Amino acid sequence: MHITADYDLCAGHGQCLLAAPDVFDLPDGAEQVVILDADPAPSERDAVVRAAAMCPAQALHIED
Repeated sequence: MHITADYDLCAGHGQCLLAAPDVFDLPDGAEQVVILDADPAPSERDAVVRAAAMCPAQALHIED
């Protein structure tokens, strides 16, 4: 699994961080989410899929 973010769409809502805090971060003062692990472990799959679904801007993409 590989995660990418479309930073033209990302508005820094941080919903992905709530779903998968080990994979995403929103540092203080940042306007966009940071992907901490673009190739997370299979055990993170459910959380990452949930994070992508929660993104109001639909800025996250998951490739298998």
